[in-house]
Amino acid sequence: MVIHLDPDLEAALAASARRLGVAPEALARDVLRERFLGGATAIEPRDEWERRLIGAASDCGVSLPDSALSSDGLYE
Repeated sequence: MVIHLDPDLEAALAASARRLGVAPEALARDVLRERFLGGATAIEPRDEWERRLIGAASDCGVSLPDSALSSDGLYE
């Protein structure tokens, strides 16, 4: 599949990808995966411990701001 982006959307995607240090294509794929598949790729637990760990994990819908991802932001 090929997706053609408007120039403004392409520029925003490129800027976000540059800020995150990833390729624009990877960022677009990850965002689409998050939007349409709920973000999670299926993880198959190998044993009971992993099954319980995955069952206890939940997405709370909270994400850190970009400023908190810098080394200085981690300590604030």
